[in-house]
Amino acid sequence: MAVRFLQLDVFCTRAGGGNPLAVVVGAEDWPEPAFQAFARWTNLVETTYLLPASSPGASYRLRIHTPEREIPFAGHPTVGSAHAALECGLVQPVAGRLIQECGAGLLPIRVEGAGAARRIFVKAPPATVLISAGEARSRLGSLLDGLSLGALGVAFVEGGRRWWLAELAEESSLRNWQPDHRAIAELARASDSLGLCVYARSSSDGYQLVVRAFPAGVGIVEDPASGAANALIAAYIAQAEPQGPLARGYRVSQGRELGKDAVIDVEIDADAQPWVGGQTQTVIDGALSWPLS
Repeated sequence: MAVRFLQLDVFCTRAGGGNPLAVVVGAEDWPEPAFQAFARWTNLVETTYLLPASSPGASYRLRIHTPEREIPFAGHPTVGSAHAALECGLVQPVAGRLIQECGAGLLPIRVEGAGAARRIFVKAPPATVLISAGEARSRLGSLLDGLSLGALGVAFVEGGRRWWLAELAEESSLRNWQPDHRAIAELARASDSLGLCVYARSSSDGYQLVVRAFPAGVGIVEDPASGAANALIAAYIAQAEPQGPLARGYRVSQGRELGKDAVIDVEIDADAQPWVGGQTQTVIDGALSWPLS
């Protein structure tokens, strides 16, 4: 059977602004080593494989690989792969919903609109605050020296994946920050986490939060658009400030420091659970030839 390959740009209103993603369709018969080998070859942050569902009620099964290893969940691969499944005609939403089967379980996905303007949201796995306040700040050592922290300070949060989160007091400080990437990598290894995600509130008309993510735990210096990290930030904000101005949702700007312009929409439902989404653009759609032995 022919294997289909798509390269997408996720969390952007036009191609070139978001986070690239490779999606493979039709790899059901691939031997196990081929999944990781192809992900290593694409050398993108993530490569996904759309496979038939094995759980009742699921729309499809998704495997997610970085160039180094398989991971249970990530936000931009989930949103982009749902877009690919729809574009390829593999699934149709039922009452505007899909169900993704992945390493993090069965995740609800909401579909709004169609085509290039379609927005797709994923309900992220539940989040738990593992370390917060002064203890969390002390674990970061000198990483944030010279920066003023915002209202929520530092926390270590788990929800499908683990991230250190730090709110900075000013957007300009966040955008101009030159972090110590070696120290972030050491922090990620010591805490079995992806790394550090910093954010700041904004008075801009176009967005309410600006985010930068440094997932050194999977060998990435800086991520231009981070669905899972933004979901953890949203969950933490909803728990810490349930009556605050961001408690029901907001728009995120991410990636400008890398020459991108990602737009991520966050909605927080009545149960304080975040849905993270946005638009995806198809850049490449073709056939894939890959050696299987």
